[in-house]
Amino acid sequence: MNRERQSIASYPVSDFEQIKQQVLNWVQPFSTFCFLDNHRYQMAPHKEECLLAAGCRRSIARTAGQALTDLQTFLAQKNAWVFGHLGYELGAEITGVQSEKENRTGFPDLFFFEPEILIRLSADQLTIEAPDPEQVYNTILATKTEFLQTGCAVPAIQSRLTREAYLAVIHRLREHIQRGDCYEINFCQEFFAEEAVIDQLYVYNQLCRLSPNPFSALYRVHDQWLLCASPERFIRKEGRRILSQPIKGTAARVPDNEKADRQKKEELLLSQKERAENVMVVDLVRNDLSRVCREGSVKVDELFGIYSFPQVHQMISTISGELQETGSFSEIIRACFPMGSMTGAPKKRVMELIEQYEPAHRGIFSGAVGYIDPAGDFDFNVVIRSIMYNAASNYLSFQAGSGITHYSEAAAEWDECQLKAAAIKKVLGIEAGQVI
Repeated sequence: MNRERQSIASYPVSDFEQIKQQVLNWVQPFSTFCFLDNHRYQMAPHKEECLLAAGCRRSIARTAGQALTDLQTFLAQKNAWVFGHLGYELGAEITGVQSEKENRTGFPDLFFFEPEILIRLSADQLTIEAPDPEQVYNTILATKTEFLQTGCAVPAIQSRLTREAYLAVIHRLREHIQRGDCYEINFCQEFFAEEAVIDQLYVYNQLCRLSPNPFSALYRVHDQWLLCASPERFIRKEGRRILSQPIKGTAARVPDNEKADRQKKEELLLSQKERAENVMVVDLVRNDLSRVCREGSVKVDELFGIYSFPQVHQMISTISGELQETGSFSEIIRACFPMGSMTGAPKKRVMELIEQYEPAHRGIFSGAVGYIDPAGDFDFNVVIRSIMYNAASNYLSFQAGSGITHYSEAAAEWDECQLKAAAIKKVLGIEAGQVI
């Protein structure tokens, strides 16, 4: 790909779903790309429907150490669109809690890249920024609209924890809470398969058909793939305003029974346990944002909002503030990462407990994927409801977690994790180990 000056051109869209599939088919040969999809949720604040960054002009990959300092230097070199991720273990750089677990999925702790081609897709317009937008557009139009499956086979899925071992850990974590070591801890378990062979785009499409969510992503960094159907925003900046929308509180949907489904929503809203879990993370986010926001500007815009998604109802709160004049991207991340919804409170202590009790490396799971635009505004999700796949080693992984509080019942937490993993299990057909 040549590196001549970028041009921008826009084209009308007559069939949104068709052109989106053509764009996804077109981008597959690129070794680095990031596709972000809101699935038409228009969840406020909303700006971009679909964004695709393809190809790599320059990039930065780092392990925790001085990664955020190096990233700020990278960002200062040029005002440009930048896409990438923050892995959970990057938190070691911020809190000092180191992890010794093996990184089987292979994602670096931090990776960002400036794309060669940027595509923005809305309901009625396709905008391409590239050296030759017309050539890119014509190539996309010539791409097949249907999806051609090349074949996938997933062997039996294994779990790092048996049900009995999981229940025992939850009992120990509740003892930590009762002793006052922490107030809440997000505990996760990994499901994995060795020698898995999947068609990444097919599985991503299946995941999104079953569970379309507003912060979905198909993300590739060479042999590392993320297939993400996240409902959660980590952090967004627009001008001086910054906000976070943590999710704490989950209830299963009741398909084909509107009355029972409404009752589930009401039960979630009134649940003492879920409210306690949510308000704790709200307080944690308020504290994080206060480090980079003007004094007195941090506020809770919405507390205990109930939002419905295809598989579950979720309790979501929104916290916002006005940034100080000096707040850089790296400073903001140092104040807020890892996100409180995936750690607990107090953050450093629960990260120590996560390292002690979770048997698997989290990696990009419970990290964040997103973009920074040329003006310095950004939007990042929370990587949950996701499949991680290492195409070099054929290692497939997905994780599920829940917030453990004083009110938690171990069996109910186990069931919540199984519920969150249900969409992925259905997509992969793991119960029978069948060919997808």
